[in-house]
Amino acid sequence: MMKGKKEHVSIRPLDETDLEVVWHLKFKASDQSYRKWNAPYFHEHEIPLAAFKKRYVQDDAIPPKLYGIVIGGELKGTVSYYWENERTRWLECGILIYDSRFWNGGVGTKALSLWIDELFSHIDIPRIGLTTWSGNERMMRCAEKCGFTLEGRLRKVRYYQGKYYDSMRYGMLREEWQSLLQHSTE
Repeated sequence: MMKGKKEHVSIRPLDETDLEVVWHLKFKASDQSYRKWNAPYFHEHEIPLAAFKKRYVQDDAIPPKLYGIVIGGELKGTVSYYWENERTRWLECGILIYDSRFWNGGVGTKALSLWIDELFSHIDIPRIGLTTWSGNERMMRCAEKCGFTLEGRLRKVRYYQGKYYDSMRYGMLREEWQSLLQHSTE
């Protein structure tokens, strides 16, 4: 987080204009340091804006898979979900804060907590998963602070810059989230 400032953090669905901002943050912004932490062992190539928009503009009947993280009134990141297996109702979520000035200050924890609540409120699932890698200690701490449980560690399956890392699989059950909410209001 920017030093000396406690910013208001919220999440919201994105419109087409917001998608242009996210595309710019993802591919054109001068601060691309997020790439060192967001699964850097995969090589993501820039896609045209139209293709990026097509990926996320969808029928209103489906809960949007991508929300914006708004910090101090500006779009600075995204939270998302995808189906690991929709037939078996296995859902995974993720978070990206593109602007590194907002790392390490609780913004990610707040945004991820809001996203978990949104997902459990609008999708009938018993569990939310989150997968990261052992090189991303901030993401592991964020998941744990939000109440996720480390459910599995796949050892040495992520190779990056000459070193092997573990894949870290976290999960949270609906009843665990409800218990956390209940205890936070007491």
